[in-house]
Amino acid sequence: MGYILVIISALIAVVSQMMLKQSARKEHANWWREYINVWVVGGYGLMVVSLIINLIAIHMGVLAQEVSIIECINYLLIPLAAWMVFREPITKRKALAIGIIMVGVVVFFL
Repeated sequence: MGYILVIISALIAVVSQMMLKQSARKEHANWWREYINVWVVGGYGLMVVSLIINLIAIHMGVLAQEVSIIECINYLLIPLAAWMVFREPITKRKALAIGIIMVGVVVFFL
């Protein structure tokens, strides 16, 4: 059950990043509306929910190291979600960067 919570947390984090990206794509009337709007508050709210779910999973016995490994999948999921939702291209440079991050995660946690 704990691992399912971590995966749900990772997916919530992806949604929160898409909400923050949506806010960044819009023009805002005032400087403070860039930071205080539905997309930003909702995105950061979901980040807090994601954090709480991870803490619950750790409390249930999932190792913090395992949570970190699963959460690193977001480096792959977020660009894929941005490509699907916003039609943001995944360039060769971005794909290479994602690959380097994934290799780094594997090497770090061996």
